[in-house]
Amino acid sequence: MTAKTNADSQKLSRTDLFSMAIGQIIGVGIMTMTGIAIGFTGRSVPFAYLLAGVLTIITAFPQIFIGGTANFLGGQYSQIAVLSGQKLAGVYNYVNLCMLFGISMYTLSFADYFLSLFPGVSVKLIGLVVLTVIFGMHFVGVKQAARLQNVMSIVLALGIAAYVAFGVGAIQPNYFDAEQFMTGGVSGFLLASVYLIFASGGATFVVNYSAQAKNPTKDIPIVIIVSTSVIVVLYAVMSAIASGVLPVDQVANQPLSVSAVVFMPRAVYTFFVVGGAMFALLTTLNFSIGMMTYPALKACEDGWLPKGFAACNKRFGTPHWILLAFFLVGVVPILVGLDLTTVANSTLIITQVCKAMVILSAMRLPKKMGELWGRSRFHVSNGALNAVCVGSLVITVLSVILLLVSSSPVQIAGNLIMLGAAVVLMLLRQKHVTLNPSYTEN
Repeated sequence: MTAKTNADSQKLSRTDLFSMAIGQIIGVGIMTMTGIAIGFTGRSVPFAYLLAGVLTIITAFPQIFIGGTANFLGGQYSQIAVLSGQKLAGVYNYVNLCMLFGISMYTLSFADYFLSLFPGVSVKLIGLVVLTVIFGMHFVGVKQAARLQNVMSIVLALGIAAYVAFGVGAIQPNYFDAEQFMTGGVSGFLLASVYLIFASGGATFVVNYSAQAKNPTKDIPIVIIVSTSVIVVLYAVMSAIASGVLPVDQVANQPLSVSAVVFMPRAVYTFFVVGGAMFALLTTLNFSIGMMTYPALKACEDGWLPKGFAACNKRFGTPHWILLAFFLVGVVPILVGLDLTTVANSTLIITQVCKAMVILSAMRLPKKMGELWGRSRFHVSNGALNAVCVGSLVITVLSVILLLVSSSPVQIAGNLIMLGAAVVLMLLRQKHVTLNPSYTEN
């Protein structure tokens, strides 16, 4: 009984999952994408955020349907493997590994902010220290990583609270002037809403922590819906401040710091930069490590990756070889001075491809998991399931089109290369793979 209790105590509670999800949603996207959205639609950007939140939750429902049906131990990888089969699971596995480039990007971006406050410090030293601390937390257990996330999320919340508290009173009284509102017409407003999905999303990836959660089928769907809803409303308030303290032409396509410096005292502004931008990067980095680790663990067990990498530390129960490999992928480019920002940005489109894989998998719930699906608290009729999934696919396709239009040729080429490599690796490796059912009812 004691051993079971101790094991349960190391599992992630609903509060831990909320902290993880919120830390993933609140990234540098809010700092940079808000200004771009203001450029599309002016001071109607808060309403664009609210619409983006609705669209985000709609596209999350296929994930909620799956996650509320069973506990998939390898997160999205196991969901796709069980519902859509070996080939699609293999492609997802290798695409998921491409997200590792984000580890270096987040770390380098954090170092840039750090140097703006403390010039002269070595970028390599900062990057090495940050990655070592965060990977060290994951090595000694996901619960420790979650505790770190809780602390960082509190600092992040305080930074954002400072922006809201000081900014609300600075909004100009002529906020709804016609010349400043809906500047891009209906098309600009819709474009802004679709674009802001990227700033509002992220909570669905908490499903990759399923194996480490206490009550995944109950907690994860709730966490996805509530965390997305709360953060989107917060974003709407922040965007009203960002677009309302100065004329639109002065804040369009600018980061939040441009508006923040107008109404924040210098000390508070510095805290906002640290607690907002820098800690947003750290919480996203911390979440991303676990987000990729547990699907990779199941992929090792199935044979897509070396099976020896699936070995877990006897004391902490963590996959030390996978974590070490991820750490090296993150730290080696920093030590040799490579700039991976363009490469990391080139994963945006294939991230949407992964979302499409999950949506298509959800449509197979009645066929592949009919009994469990029938008992799910999120069960709907086949017609409703297909309608939600088709609607989600349409939104996802529109997002991809927007990314194609706004991405550079290098980024588009990077997406195509990574997706092509994932398909080739799947074809080369599939004969060595044996899929194991990786889900439980609760």
